[in-house]
Amino acid sequence: MAQVELIMPKMGESVAEATIIKWLKKEGDKIAADETVLEIATDKVDSEIPSTAEGTLIKRLFNEGDVVQVGKAIAIISTDANAVVEAPKVEAPVAAQTTVQKEVAVAPVAEVVAIEKNSASGKFYSPLVRTIAQKEGISMAELDSIAGTGAGGRVTKNDVLAYIPNKGKQTAQVQTIPQPQVVKEVAAPAANTSAPAQNKPAVSVNAGDEIIEMDRMRKIIADHMVMSKHTSPHVTSFVEADVTNIVNWREKVKKNFEKREGEKLTFTPIFIEALTKAIKDFPMINISVDGNKIIKRKNINIGMAAALPTGNLIVPVIKNADQLNLVGLTKQVNDLANRARAGKLSPDEISGGTYTLTNVGSFGNVFGTPIINQPQVAILAVGAIKKKPAVIETPQGDLIGIRHFMFLSHSYDHRVVDGSLGGQFVRRVADYLEQWDVNREI
Repeated sequence: MAQVELIMPKMGESVAEATIIKWLKKEGDKIAADETVLEIATDKVDSEIPSTAEGTLIKRLFNEGDVVQVGKAIAIISTDANAVVEAPKVEAPVAAQTTVQKEVAVAPVAEVVAIEKNSASGKFYSPLVRTIAQKEGISMAELDSIAGTGAGGRVTKNDVLAYIPNKGKQTAQVQTIPQPQVVKEVAAPAANTSAPAQNKPAVSVNAGDEIIEMDRMRKIIADHMVMSKHTSPHVTSFVEADVTNIVNWREKVKKNFEKREGEKLTFTPIFIEALTKAIKDFPMINISVDGNKIIKRKNINIGMAAALPTGNLIVPVIKNADQLNLVGLTKQVNDLANRARAGKLSPDEISGGTYTLTNVGSFGNVFGTPIINQPQVAILAVGAIKKKPAVIETPQGDLIGIRHFMFLSHSYDHRVVDGSLGGQFVRRVADYLEQWDVNREI
């Protein structure tokens, strides 16, 4: 009987594992080639895994909720038309088995303790770390005791896995410490070197209130935003740019452009082009922080925040954006935005960003204070374009005219980006927008 292993596929350059959300096929079900077998999730995106062969699903190797490494077999498919799934064998009980069962029955069962995403000490734990901790019976107190090697001292998957072999030994050591001594150390001023404990506010539920469970993507976004604010001291600089030349130029060329290219010309690719030019002028805005090290990125990969019909947010990435002309940027922006709304992005298309652009103007907002998309160190929000009366300087004197203005809001990580760099960068982006050539060919 020919058998084919269904493998957990590579889900992007930075994704090494995925969680099985739901099996769509049971053992014994017939499966067509390319038919979806299960749904999986990473910290970046949810995906469907299709069958690589036609046949019968004879074995599911993992359960829902299991975390599986990329490249591992997750199911076995038989291509034999007459394949039969064998029922599990049940052997008659014997004396030895009865004895074992009694031993198991009286063995102490470890209590499953929920792991919160933020501990009382202010530490943040990712969904993957919390899943491993719960599976291995690691308590919140033990998790807090692990020294994190991630950015900002975050506990990573590797930290938890390295802790597991010594779990029993370390737990025993913790339990030998008298409780009064622990309380005394926590209360002592000298020990107050970490972030202050954050107590969650009590939330009351009143008559008529509706309780809505967060979906998985909203939970990930919430965790990511809290982690970003906990990691980076945010500072935001604002610049108002006169984009009259861009508005008039786009109005002049957009119909012919759409007729020729079959694409709508929006403002987003224009903003991205100005961004990439400014990043080349100020390359230290295109960095990440790893502990006490600064990683200066070679590639300029621009993430563009896109709102989904569900109300959630996703950030597809335009790789090597500085190497694309305006036509290429337009095609990439439209393609990624359309597939983001349809839920058709691959994990690789939402990873690897080095700088992010978000358009709060699409909601009618004039400016915002965006949160940095970690592990990046800066993000730019563009506001709504509004007509305003303005003073226009001419060789013949000053005049009052109607111009198109917009605000640029630049949030940056003050650990590594000072006000000088953060302010000059957003000013340079505005300069490129204001100096737009109204006679430019496209």
